[in-house]
Amino acid sequence: MTIALRRAAHWHRPLMVFVAAMAVLAVVAAVGIVVDSRVLTGSPIWLKPLKFAVSFVAYGTTLAWMLSLLPRRSRIAEWAATVIVAMAVIEMTVIVGQVMRGTTSHFNATSPLNGALFTVMGAAIMVLFVAHFVVGIVVLQRRIPDRVAARAVRWGLGLSLLGMLAAVPMTLPGQDPGIDGVSGAHAVGVPDGGPGLPLVGWSTTGGDLRIGHFVGLHALQALPILAILLTRFLARRLDERTLARLVVVVGAAYGVLTVLLTWQALRGQPLLRPDTLTLAAFAALLVATATAAGLVVAPRRSPDLVVTA
Repeated sequence: MTIALRRAAHWHRPLMVFVAAMAVLAVVAAVGIVVDSRVLTGSPIWLKPLKFAVSFVAYGTTLAWMLSLLPRRSRIAEWAATVIVAMAVIEMTVIVGQVMRGTTSHFNATSPLNGALFTVMGAAIMVLFVAHFVVGIVVLQRRIPDRVAARAVRWGLGLSLLGMLAAVPMTLPGQDPGIDGVSGAHAVGVPDGGPGLPLVGWSTTGGDLRIGHFVGLHALQALPILAILLTRFLARRLDERTLARLVVVVGAAYGVLTVLLTWQALRGQPLLRPDTLTLAAFAALLVATATAAGLVVAPRRSPDLVVTA
């Protein structure tokens, strides 16, 4: 563990400093939930900073690790990662600052200041998206010796971009709740702040666009974890090429899952109350994924074998 921490300390310095700061903020926000009784849109006021801080700890650590896998340093990727840190700092500053002012950070246009802060945060997210895309392009071009890890990293970076895009419908005109000074919403078909799942707060009475957004973003961690597990438990039974293909199968299924969850939310359905059409779509995805995985691992006939009559 100590050796791993020492190695991590030498990863991309701005990212790791940011991760440490977000870890501290997570602790502060957790304390805030306990000692601050204020509630905002149906949740403890410090819950949003806590969720964002924990998410950024995972994001920053994973991205720094991915950069460490490159066979040689890339100034472009490192510069892009530093831009990501700067934009994330802006976003978190707005979120925490609005909490301290006792108001919301997202979709808030109730005053010129609140509207300007939301605009600044939106611009920062757009720049972060572009910088993340640049990192993905660099990783796609560089040859990572471990084929399984390379596939997982590339799919994780790409699918996390899809997860970011899944948040776009939150700000479209169709999500205008008709409330003066509010310019978007997470929930579909019901007001924000209604009954929700524990901790995450995803709506249990209507659709919630945060679900697809969350799932897509965390492909950045899910796919590398899958690669580690496949290598750990199946490396003796399957060759590297087969394991890499399995990562591709799961990555493709993960991307479709992100789209399906967003589609379900846009139709105003709670995550745990899908209709028949939604269940059929998820079942089709499951069958297709299992079939593709089976074809990948199925033993292939040797081309040297000749069938004789």
